[in-house]
Amino acid sequence: MAKVLVVDDEQEIVRVVQAYLERAGYKVVTAGDGQMALHQFRHERPDLIVLDLMLPELDGLDVCRAIRKESNVPIIMLTARVEEVDKLIGLELGADDYITKPFSPRELVARVRAVLRRVQSQEPATPLITAGEVTIDPDRRRVTVRGREVHFTPTEFELLRVLASTPGRVFSRMELLDRIQGESYIGYERTIDAHIKNIRRKMGPESRLIETIYGVGYRFREPEHA
Repeated sequence: MAKVLVVDDEQEIVRVVQAYLERAGYKVVTAGDGQMALHQFRHERPDLIVLDLMLPELDGLDVCRAIRKESNVPIIMLTARVEEVDKLIGLELGADDYITKPFSPRELVARVRAVLRRVQSQEPATPLITAGEVTIDPDRRRVTVRGREVHFTPTEFELLRVLASTPGRVFSRMELLDRIQGESYIGYERTIDAHIKNIRRKMGPESRLIETIYGVGYRFREPEHA
């Protein structure tokens, strides 16, 4: 049974979200502020975190930043902020997804399922993907770049895997959203840009393998033949 940490200072939201997640078969632990969120994260070791952006003691961005120094556990951010820049900051800090308040509890459960599915379900005996000095092991969810293991969030890993699995193919942003979330969320196309930015930063010089096709989306560079 997957464990979900729900972090929000509004107790009614916590109560409703907890009820829906438990009904869906998840174990739920909760926290009402940023400091307690970090305590619960370190002691409960959740499989996924639902994290409110506006928190007392320590805000959600600071909590996300602290967690990302220790773990790639999936994070879904809750935000009442409507400015796109706030959402993109959360994604660039390593959040896997975000949902804007007010939200449907059923939609949140669907997002939780989608993110955990990226972590838990892989086809058996998937071949290694090798490009330049990058090796992707889909079964172990490991990436090595120039012989060094590089850690990606579940969403970042899935994006990299999708792109690298079909080098030379151009994927639109909405198509990539379909691949990683199971359905498109209108207006969320810049979510992909934020994740790609994180992937490139972590890959260093090998980020050249991910090419931007302006006005369309992204592709993974085809192998260079002698």
